[in-house]
Amino acid sequence: MQPVSELNYNQALAELEQILAQLRSDDCDVDRLTALTARAVDLLNHCRSRLTATDLELRTILRNLSQE
Repeated sequence: MQPVSELNYNQALAELEQILAQLRSDDCDVDRLTALTARAVDLLNHCRSRLTATDLELRTILRNLSQE
């Protein structure tokens, strides 16, 4: 399993969707529930961080554009 910090946004989102599908299924392995939930939280935090960073970058670019 690749460290979350090495995943790009799309990879993290895809893995998060896979985990959610596992958690929703009737076949969810109770013994893996904690690990899956922890990984999902890490992925969610990573995605939020990437979105926040992108938002800040876009705001800076657009601010600079309006100043020209």
